[in-house]
Amino acid sequence: MADELSWSTVASPVGELTVLATGTGVRRVVFGGPRAVLDEFPGARPETGPAAEAARQLREYFAQRRREFDVPVDWTGLEGLRLHVLRTLRELVPFGETVSYRRLAELSGRPEAARAVGAIMGGNPVPLLVPCHRVLASGGGLGGFGPGLAAKRRLLVLEGSLEPTLLELDLLGP
Repeated sequence: MADELSWSTVASPVGELTVLATGTGVRRVVFGGPRAVLDEFPGARPETGPAAEAARQLREYFAQRRREFDVPVDWTGLEGLRLHVLRTLRELVPFGETVSYRRLAELSGRPEAARAVGAIMGGNPVPLLVPCHRVLASGGGLGGFGPGLAAKRRLLVLEGSLEPTLLELDLLGP
């Protein structure tokens, strides 16, 4: 059923993640424990449906056994340019590649909207599944990322887009 809500958590190298899903697909990926989604969606049930499947795929991603997510996204509440840019990012920027805010605006057919793309990335309700961590500043800097630049850097190292520092090599293990 499309309106049935479920949630699941994932331990990751960037902290605990909580996935919230409807029967249609994943609606939120939150950096942190389940409290944030349960406050907003108190009827959600643990470890069922698309949330459990998304959590499984995220664990595989962090274990470097998955490069693409095939769980559906529930785009409810998203429209216009925001929806178009997020879908463009999900479809056109694969694992291990990055794109600038400006280039993503161009790929979305709105080359003048680079600043808007930055704001859209900041409000991405399903990070990782829609890989906003792969969007960088036009000058080559990391740009922004809600959970922090250390988390963004760690994700880009995991995907091979950035070379790890000695500290990150230590954290990634053998």
